[in-house]
Amino acid sequence: MKTRREHLEDAKTIVVKVGTSTLTYENGLLNFDRIEKLVRQLSNLHNQGKNVVLVTSGAIGVGATKLGLKVKPQTIPEKQAAAAIGQGILLHIYEKFFSEYGQIVAQILLTKDDITNKTRYNNAQNSFNELLRHGVIPIVNENDAIAIHEIKVGDNDTLSALVASIINADLLILLSDIDGLYDSDPRSNKNAKLLTYVPEITEEVESYAGISKSKLGTGGMATKLKAAKIAVENGVSMIIANGSNDNIIKDIISNNEVGTLFSGKNKGGEGIVSK
Repeated sequence: MKTRREHLEDAKTIVVKVGTSTLTYENGLLNFDRIEKLVRQLSNLHNQGKNVVLVTSGAIGVGATKLGLKVKPQTIPEKQAAAAIGQGILLHIYEKFFSEYGQIVAQILLTKDDITNKTRYNNAQNSFNELLRHGVIPIVNENDAIAIHEIKVGDNDTLSALVASIINADLLILLSDIDGLYDSDPRSNKNAKLLTYVPEITEEVESYAGISKSKLGTGGMATKLKAAKIAVENGVSMIIANGSNDNIIKDIISNNEVGTLFSGKNKGGEGIVSK
């Protein structure tokens, strides 16, 4: 079994998911300083010869703020409208920052059909592979502007795990507002212990899941553990870490014992396509 260090050192293709709470202030407005530092670290990874994919949340939250809404939209049409506005804003900002570091980005918007339908899955995989072959950094989000319940993945923690599986990634990094997985809720238990390495997701590990208190985010430890199960079953190691740390990606790759790493199983099988 690989050590935590070996999982990180051997990672060639890396997917990074960033949550709404990492991208924005509490008032819902974008945190440009944090976005710029995230982009710089991803650009450094790319310059080291690694394949990099960014899965970003925030479109609905950014769009809702632009519309002057104080809370997350509740109805599907409201979410679709907010996403259509916010996605354009996000991509423009990412493209501006990445271009300053000499990187080319591309947008890929997915629905559940793109993952569960074999033909569409293959098309998505081919698109990712061709972009990565040309040294492009794909920026991925769910296509919330058209998605309805039947075709929604549901949350970007799960989406990022599915993307990592599609491209046969080595490592998935989930950045959120928490340091990782604790053996109890650190908000209510000051003696809660951070788990830095989880070789197997057992029932006991699953029992540690909590609920996010973020107003605009859709995540929480439960969805992160769901993502971890998808990732590790498809041979992708996954780490949960706090995106508010300015050098978090650098610290992760340097194995500074930050976050919680879930060990990916040996790669094999036919992936996640269901039909």
